[in-house]
Amino acid sequence: MHSLTKFFGGIFQPIFHAVAWLLAFLYGLIPNYAIAIALLTIIIMGLLTPFTVKSTRSMISMQRLQPEIKKLQQKYKGPENRQMLNDEMMKLYREEGVNPLGGCLPVLLQAPFLFILYSVIKGLALTVTSKAGVITSQPRYIPHSSKMYENLVHSLGHINVWGMDLSLRPFPISAHGSTLAAIPFFIFVAAAVGMQYFQMAQMNNLSRKRGQAMPSQQLMMQRVLPIVFAYFYLVIPAAVVLYMIISTGIRIITQDIMFRTGVSNPNKGNRAFETEREIPAGEPINGESEVVEKPKEKPSTLKPTSQPRSNSRSKSQPRPTSKPQSQPRSKAKRKRKAR
Repeated sequence: MHSLTKFFGGIFQPIFHAVAWLLAFLYGLIPNYAIAIALLTIIIMGLLTPFTVKSTRSMISMQRLQPEIKKLQQKYKGPENRQMLNDEMMKLYREEGVNPLGGCLPVLLQAPFLFILYSVIKGLALTVTSKAGVITSQPRYIPHSSKMYENLVHSLGHINVWGMDLSLRPFPISAHGSTLAAIPFFIFVAAAVGMQYFQMAQMNNLSRKRGQAMPSQQLMMQRVLPIVFAYFYLVIPAAVVLYMIISTGIRIITQDIMFRTGVSNPNKGNRAFETEREIPAGEPINGESEVVEKPKEKPSTLKPTSQPRSNSRSKSQPRPTSKPQSQPRSKAKRKRKAR
């Protein structure tokens, strides 16, 4: 294990120096270790925000695909159809532009930063004990002319903030002097785990509001990952746990803004997930030309007749009848007729 750590440590040495230099620079602006770590976390999360947005949209897309995935699972039941099921699911992912591992991206990206920050904090708190029993601080990775270097040498490698030494971890309790002094470290661990569960519940609530089912694999991951991280929080310095608390809080705020503004909507820029909407009358659909709807003709009220129509005149138009014009008789004619 030591040789493996030494191997990766040698590869990441330039990154350790860069992160430590940035942390020392931020500490020089505001001489507080917690504030310097918070500012460093904000910078790192700013770089990871595009990946957070992409990951959130990928998780929502996976939830929307659950009905189609269940249909495929019903269609290709049994171990003999396992390969066919995997092929069809991968085909579905390609057609819809969904990465099934996209939801794990923030967690995977956090792992290198946890390792880097853990190594930097461990290097900052490095102390050496001489043969005479004299303890001296020899901070690594940061410039010797920095204010952080001077304060660490003066405090013998203790990263003191609010009565806590952030270079320590919850166990062993004897390192804190008393159980009461170790309580804040356990509060840090509980806060980090609780915020991770809250972030996942935030995603689940959005899915329930949209009527989308959560994938079983994703639910299992949400339940297991915080427990796994809780173990690491108990064995790493409190400064790294503080980084996780702040980064998770930033991720919660980012997701809330995404949900409110619609940035997390996978329909945007993806024609495969175009949502249905009511289209006003006369509006062209998907770039098609506008279709003018002809007014409907009123049904004729005339009853059909069995007689054929005449070529010269329609049956519906009655033929006019000529009435004899009554001419007034003269008085002489009336007298002769009376005789």
